[in-house]
Amino acid sequence: MVVGGARLAGEVRVTGAKNSVLKLMAASLLAEGTTTLTAVPDILDVAIMSEVLRRLGCTVERGEGTVTITVPAVLGHEADYDLVRRMRASIAVLGPLVARCGEARVALPGGDAIGSRGLDFHIAGLTKLGATVETVRGNLHVTASRLVGTHVWLDFPSVGATENLLMAGVLAQGTTTVDNAAREPEIVDLCEFLLQMGAQIEGIGTSTLVVEGVERLAPVPTHDTVTDRIVAGTYATAAVMTQGDVLVRGGQARHLEIALDKLVQAGATIDLEEGGFRVRMDRRPKAVDVVTLPYPGFPTDLQPMVLAMNAVAEGTAMVTENVFEARWMFVNELTRLGAEVRTDGHHAVVRGRQRLSGAPVTAHDIRAGAALVLAGLVADGTTEVHEVHHVDRGYQDFLPSLVALGADVRRETVPDVPF
Repeated sequence: MVVGGARLAGEVRVTGAKNSVLKLMAASLLAEGTTTLTAVPDILDVAIMSEVLRRLGCTVERGEGTVTITVPAVLGHEADYDLVRRMRASIAVLGPLVARCGEARVALPGGDAIGSRGLDFHIAGLTKLGATVETVRGNLHVTASRLVGTHVWLDFPSVGATENLLMAGVLAQGTTTVDNAAREPEIVDLCEFLLQMGAQIEGIGTSTLVVEGVERLAPVPTHDTVTDRIVAGTYATAAVMTQGDVLVRGGQARHLEIALDKLVQAGATIDLEEGGFRVRMDRRPKAVDVVTLPYPGFPTDLQPMVLAMNAVAEGTAMVTENVFEARWMFVNELTRLGAEVRTDGHHAVVRGRQRLSGAPVTAHDIRAGAALVLAGLVADGTTEVHEVHHVDRGYQDFLPSLVALGADVRRETVPDVPF
């Protein structure tokens, strides 16, 4: 329940990235022994991945901001549908299991309703590495007596495929080259983690990764997860929308260069601070055009936030979505709040309004849920955001953080309505 009209001001702290820690947890499967990850967000997806690893035979202990994973000598190789359907990142165990066990059976994943995001790149890459891939009763069954290094060209710089091929290649025989690889900071974090395990990787941070396979890897005593650039960008956009003044502790501006530049174009002042950055806004934002692209382009995960910002901005903007075709499901909910948005294929034209109007809306994915809360902050009256379990999957302490910044937000349990 979001009551509009508040101006956000104060400090908010950003912890480790959801899109990194889940893959680091999967990568721990590559070595027997105990690995500890720090700066781990307390979110639902971490709990789901913890259970995925437990069912594979690992011991997983969660502390305040930490996850400690003890991997046995003999691993299970099946990731069950009841967990994988809840979180698409579960597919990240595919590469490590095939590399370590020679076999993996992983249910075809679910997750956010933001597009098809097929596994073609994962399957084609693993096949080139020598694996046999079959789909059996809703499961991907992948087998390989020994993976052999090869050259893989990705038609699209898929983050998930890059990660799976990296984690498969580190224990493959010979050299694996991944061209047109994803370059996100979370990929760099995974590479650095694998280096700590004893992997040999060149080209980190570029579009060509060269992996020299090794015989075995070692667990990592401690690894600090890279901070979450999407969470940082969410709070930065919230500051602009509410004409606020927010210091984002832990936010790394270098991971958000294009996104923060768009906020400056909208009229914000952004100052780098020790350990973060400060966003200040003293007037209604100007509309800004945005085109989502793989990193270092504008992040698709921040597209719903900038769309919501444009909905209350001066002027008209075009937002182009090039990564996930079903992001526009969010538009239907935003228009319920009075936003003026027209979509045509990959494009959305947004005509800004002075204010939105509170109404019941539904979150269909993590980022849409967060963006609807931000829209509620600049809407007259009260906005009810339903299905907020999606937000819990990606944001630690989202509600108390907004309240600490001055927002009037509360959580209510709504009883099921029989039909």
